[in-house]
Amino acid sequence: MLEIFKRRQHSRFNSRRTTITSLRRLAALVPVALFLSCCSSHSLPATGDRPVKIVVIGDSLAAGFGLLWSPALPERLEQVLRQNGYAVKVVNEGVSGDTVSDGLRRLDKSVPEDTDALIIELGPNDAERGIDPNVTRTGLAAILERMKERHIQVLLTGMRGFVSSGEAYIGAFAAIYPWLAAHYSFVWYPFILEGVEGNPGLYQVDGEHPNAAGVNVIVQHMLPQVEELIARVQAARRREEQPLPSRQR
Repeated sequence: MLEIFKRRQHSRFNSRRTTITSLRRLAALVPVALFLSCCSSHSLPATGDRPVKIVVIGDSLAAGFGLLWSPALPERLEQVLRQNGYAVKVVNEGVSGDTVSDGLRRLDKSVPEDTDALIIELGPNDAERGIDPNVTRTGLAAILERMKERHIQVLLTGMRGFVSSGEAYIGAFAAIYPWLAAHYSFVWYPFILEGVEGNPGLYQVDGEHPNAAGVNVIVQHMLPQVEELIARVQAARRREEQPLPSRQR
């Protein structure tokens, strides 16, 4: 009988010890859960709207050519926007070597149905290869027309002709963007390499592609235009959500 009593006491002691240990472990996990919750809330801030999906269609600059351990332009843009309180998803559809015509050919594949906005980072390879500015303008116009049909907001980044191409070509290339602005509604960022061009320290060793610091400069310079693009998306959503006026009899 005494032996049975001792076994019961031992069993109760082990049960109590197990319970106390479990409670201590649970208490230790509470701060961790709170920390993770705070981190999650900070990484994807609430804006009152569902996240804005932005696709960046471009060439090697968007693709992140040479940036082995650093984020490419679209990824860095998403990081900065989230840090500034925007709920966004920025998708990288950059393909090294692409011209405007190449981007047009893959447009519908690169820009899926759930896209809210498109950033066009195409044109540098057209300028570098001396492609007829009329071909570049026609291609950009076709992209803008397609996005208009699909009700997708657009930010168009500009490029300049190279000095080696001559003054006539530089002038013809520069004339592309005013013509497009006269026919379509879009947010315009005049020069994609603003703040980087002329600064060798912001380029990779090839002297052609921006390094990580150069990408950061581009993102900071174009940020106001990207914020305007997001504002257009949100305004369009509000218009869609407004109830239709009732008929008056």
